[in-house]
Amino acid sequence: MTYTYDDQNIFAKILRGEIPNNTVMETDHCLAFTDIAPQAPVHVLVIPKGAYVNHDHFATTASDAEVIDFTRTIGKICAELDVAPGNDGQGYRLIANTGTHGVQDVPHLHVHILAGRGLGRMLTKA
Repeated sequence: MTYTYDDQNIFAKILRGEIPNNTVMETDHCLAFTDIAPQAPVHVLVIPKGAYVNHDHFATTASDAEVIDFTRTIGKICAELDVAPGNDGQGYRLIANTGTHGVQDVPHLHVHILAGRGLGRMLTKA
């Protein structure tokens, strides 16, 4: 599977420092920041620093170090925000929209961490 990465997408511009963000956490391989249009009291975006279009692109081509860092950063953020159930938090939702049917707005892999209130069911039954 081949993906073409658009280096003019908003997250690429954020990574280059062309657009400011409210950084929650930054590592060697990823950046996490608050969403500018939050859908819940806690709404953080986590993006890899590499040029990956979506999760399957990332999962099949990223280095082990990138995959581990991305995954562990999400866990660390949930713990630090006190939303992880293992830390007595009330829970959270991870969303990674992909492609047209997944309503992906920005063609750069990103995971939404949503928490801080009951989020309801994700989808209605088909």
